[in-house]
Amino acid sequence: MTDSDKAATPLGRILITGASAGLGAALARHYAAPGRALLLWARDPTRLETVAAECRRAGATAQIRSLDLADSEAALRALVAEDEAGDIDLAILAAGLGDVRTAGRRVEAAAAVVRLGLVNFVTPGAMAAELAERMAARGRGDIVLIGSAAAAYSLPFAAGYAGSKAGLARLADALRVAVAPRGVRVLLVEPGPFDSPGGRLVPAPGWLTRRPAWVASQIARADARGRVRLTLPWPFALLRWIDPLLPRWARDRLLRALAPD
Repeated sequence: MTDSDKAATPLGRILITGASAGLGAALARHYAAPGRALLLWARDPTRLETVAAECRRAGATAQIRSLDLADSEAALRALVAEDEAGDIDLAILAAGLGDVRTAGRRVEAAAAVVRLGLVNFVTPGAMAAELAERMAARGRGDIVLIGSAAAAYSLPFAAGYAGSKAGLARLADALRVAVAPRGVRVLLVEPGPFDSPGGRLVPAPGWLTRRPAWVASQIARADARGRVRLTLPWPFALLRWIDPLLPRWARDRLLRALAPD
C-alpha cells in the first residue's frame, strides 16, 4: 500500500503539535497540500506563523495556536474546540521536550522531571485519549504519537525524559487496542536522535542522526500503511532485541558510559 492508498482516514483536517520547529515543522511541510487544513500548535507564535506561511504557499490552509502543553487543561479545551469546529482526521502529537541532567547533578532536577512528564506524557496522552474517544464515535481517524527510542532504556543521565517517553509508549499501545475495532488507528513513532535542538542533547554518533524531513516522510508512510509502531533508524530496532540479552551489570555499565560529560 502506498501513501495514496490510505482509505481509513481521508486527510482533511490535520492537527500537528510542536509545529514551529524540528520534526513538527517538517511534518507540517510534508502534509501541506491543496485541500488540507492544518492546525499547527506550538509555543512560539512567530516561528509558528513562519511555518504556516510556507504551508499556505504549498496550497494548504493553516491555522496557528500558541499554547504550552505544560498546561494540560488549556490544551484539552483547545483540542475540543478544534474538533468541534470540524472533525480532526489525523492528529500528530509531536511536541516534546528533550533533556539531560545539568552539570554537577547526578539526575535531572525535580522541576525538570515534572515539566517533562507534563509535556511528553500527561498532556499528549490526555489529548490522544480525548481524540480516540471522539474518533471512535465517528468510526475513523488516525493518531500518531511521537515517542522516542530512549523509552526502551533506563538512561541515568535522562531519567525523566526516558521515563516520560516510556509512559507514552505504553499508553499508545493501550489506546490502539481499545479503539482499533472502531476504525481508529494509533501509531507510535520511536525515533532516535535527529538534527534538532532537542535531538542534539542526546549523545549519539552522527551516522545515527537523521534529518527531520526524512523522519517526517517515514512517519507519513508508516501511517498510510497502517503500521502500529515505527522505530527508526533501524539500528535502534535491533538494539531493542539485543538489550534484554545483556546481563544487568553489563547493561548498567554501558548506560553509564553513554552519559554526556
